[in-house]
Amino acid sequence: MTVRVMSEEEVKHEAVEILLKHLTPAKFVRLLATWQVGKGDYLKIREQLFAEETVETLSEKVEAYQRNKEDK
Repeated sequence: MTVRVMSEEEVKHEAVEILLKHLTPAKFVRLLATWQVGKGDYLKIREQLFAEETVETLSEKVEAYQRNKEDK
């Protein structure tokens, strides 16, 4: 039997996806800021996180999140 171990980058990507699904955008950014204090380049990270996003897609995600939150 072969066991595949995820790379650090894959683990981070999965964690970010989970956080994005369960936190508001503001909370997510605040969490990232606390993790990144004194480390890395936020502009580079931001480009990676939101590479395929537009204002419209982010707005749709915020609205969907708010609607979902109201339904609960």
